[in-house]
Amino acid sequence: MSSALENYVNQVRTLSAACSYRELADELGESLSLLVRNWSILDNVLETLDIQQHTLGVLYVLLAKLHSAATANPEPAQIIQLMRDFLQRSNVEQLRFAVCAFYETCHCFTEFIVQKQLSILGIKILSRAIDQIRQLDTQLTPLHADLCQLSLKAKNFSVVLPYLDADITDISTVAAECKNQQQQQSQNTMDANNDAKYFLLYYYYGGMIYTAIKNYDRALYFFEVCITTPAMAMSHIMLEAYKKFLMVSLIVEGKIAYIPKNTQVIGRFMKPQAIYYHDLVNVYANSSSEELRIIILKYSEAFTRDNNMGLAKKVATSLYKRNIQRLTKTFLTLSLSDVASRVQLASASDAERYILNMIKSGEIYATINQKDGMVLFKNDPEKYNSPDMFLNVQTNITQVLDLVKQINKMEEEILLNPMYVKKSLGSQDDDLTSQHPKPFSGDPTD
Repeated sequence: MSSALENYVNQVRTLSAACSYRELADELGESLSLLVRNWSILDNVLETLDIQQHTLGVLYVLLAKLHSAATANPEPAQIIQLMRDFLQRSNVEQLRFAVCAFYETCHCFTEFIVQKQLSILGIKILSRAIDQIRQLDTQLTPLHADLCQLSLKAKNFSVVLPYLDADITDISTVAAECKNQQQQQSQNTMDANNDAKYFLLYYYYGGMIYTAIKNYDRALYFFEVCITTPAMAMSHIMLEAYKKFLMVSLIVEGKIAYIPKNTQVIGRFMKPQAIYYHDLVNVYANSSSEELRIIILKYSEAFTRDNNMGLAKKVATSLYKRNIQRLTKTFLTLSLSDVASRVQLASASDAERYILNMIKSGEIYATINQKDGMVLFKNDPEKYNSPDMFLNVQTNITQVLDLVKQINKMEEEILLNPMYVKKSLGSQDDDLTSQHPKPFSGDPTD
């Protein structure tokens, strides 16, 4: 082992033994380039350090190994096992002194296993990383986006769904962590940009996951958060989310869902870049399945390029269902052939398949007489007087009350925030100044 690396190991041992984690974290940040240059003997360094006692030292060695992965070409199994062992045995107290380095390590690890097409092996590792570093179950970290990306790549959503289902009440940002750790201002600027990136990616990937499992209401909410995030310029992530937002809006509501008027980025930048999708929305409003089929075929190349062709087919399916639902408001009985003709399906058997699926999912209430091929449409049988319905209402009321408490708590925190108070007082001073202008004396040309 070179003398420089020996000094690194001695420094880690000495400062860790003295519990000088703040000083150690500052020193190790400057040693990263040294570790990357000596990537070939980093395993020797790991052998001399204990993960539990020297968490910070091992963290930077892991980060250096991942930074040099393109050159060193390590065995994926070795990197995966190192990350797994590190997260199982690391000291969380030490990690909090190098949150930025920890986030970067996890980002690099995610990129590495995605490139190696081993995403499924990183899902539980990232899940453990999130559980270790977040301070609340409802806190969003930059690692959430990585977990969503791995889940999408692996098409495995069982681990990530509990994280997505949790309503976010707090956001852990790299920029804030780095500021707390007194890092350089230039680093803070870069990390602030990454904060926005991972925030948008979380809601974009989350919307895609909910779309994949056909939870379209939740998917619509995630895409809405992504596209309505305050911004001065358009992000490509926001544009792609906007395209999916339009399609999911049609599936859920049959029209474009409400968008707040203060989102100027949508009108100025996104709409001109999503012309094909707005054409789809306009044709959908005509309720003609044949016209919709033609427009999807016309723009199939663009939808395929955007990886939205499958979603476009779901939009077409939703129009068939919506047209069948309209029939239930007009007719009590109708033959399957008439249903197929009115909603522009190819045959009576297709109409029967759609109706049976809609009955099963609770979208309509009807029975089919197989003997004469007639459909009898019925009203909703729910009388809202059952114990199950009472329990459901009670649960919803409890959730609303909890939400009100959370909103009141957040409002109180904002009102007591020194930055908010300072800004509010400054605005009041400006208003007073404008109401009582100072008299001017002297030559106006001076």
